[in-house]
Amino acid sequence: MSETAGFETAGFQRTGFKDKVALVVGGASGMGNATLRLLNEAGCRAHVFDINETTDGTFYRCDIRDYDQVRHGVQSVLDREGRIDLLFVAAGVHLFANIEDTSIEGFERVLSVNLKGPFYVLKEVLPIMRRQKYGNVVLMGSDQVFVGKGSSAAYGMSKAAVGQLTKSTAIDYAPYNVRVNCICPGTIDTPMIGPAVERFHQMSGIPVESIHDMLKTAQPIQRLGTPEEIGRIVLFLLSDDCAFMTGALISADGGYTSQ
Repeated sequence: MSETAGFETAGFQRTGFKDKVALVVGGASGMGNATLRLLNEAGCRAHVFDINETTDGTFYRCDIRDYDQVRHGVQSVLDREGRIDLLFVAAGVHLFANIEDTSIEGFERVLSVNLKGPFYVLKEVLPIMRRQKYGNVVLMGSDQVFVGKGSSAAYGMSKAAVGQLTKSTAIDYAPYNVRVNCICPGTIDTPMIGPAVERFHQMSGIPVESIHDMLKTAQPIQRLGTPEEIGRIVLFLLSDDCAFMTGALISADGGYTSQ
């Protein structure tokens, strides 16, 4: 069965994605790109912000750490489309280090990409959705919205803050028919895994292959997640099939936080 056929079977084609205007921030790779491609299959007019180019949607080079770039990018989408219906903020960076080993530059980078960036995007997109009286937003959380992990002080702090950003924003914009939810993935097989594994290897001396095995067995489901699996959950959250859901923090971690 093709990807598209499976998509139709799941009923997503009935939820009104066709011709919706979607913006995916961080859509050039990983979970953002998987979601972007699914939105394209569903008939959305998809736009993507990233620092790396992609042909999977109308591309805008945008570093979300820079508020002016975000402002100009959102205005460009609005000028072209007249509206923004769906928003997925997938951009993020990881940092494997305790506080003593976290440089000030690394700390600022994590907070700028993982927290300030989503705030900047919301600040520009939410007024558009409020005026439309319609919008669906998904922010990128982490299993670290719910639990702490070692050597993850800055990253965990940034993702926990995104969880609270989700809840507060959902309350503020519910009267305008704008929903805001947060996807909280566990360990997913994306390009972010490699550098984190390599750093842990250098710190611990554990072979890289053994680290990958440890990551898989940490989940009760005994494997890593795939970007496409997360993309399908994000698509559900962006759909009108869950019109009564807002402010939700959705685990997708192979059972990790259930332990």
